Amino acid sequence: FKKKKEESKEFQVFSFTNKIRRLTSHLELHRKDYLSQRGLRKILGKRQRLLAYLSKKIEYVIKN
Repeated sequence: FKKKKEESKEFQVFSFTNKIRRLTSHLELHRKDYLSQRGLRKILGKRQRLLAYLSKKIEYVIKN
């Protein structure tokens, strides 16, 4: 059951959001940590794509 929960798209969005919060607070202290900035941008992109997918999926379910 636990593995199924971790694979859900909603859980992935939740997990990305937590990572974003952690990286943002880290970058407030370490402004020149460019590797963490790159990681943050990658996670932001992943979350954005996942949210777009979920919104399209919800639209499709509502229409049908």
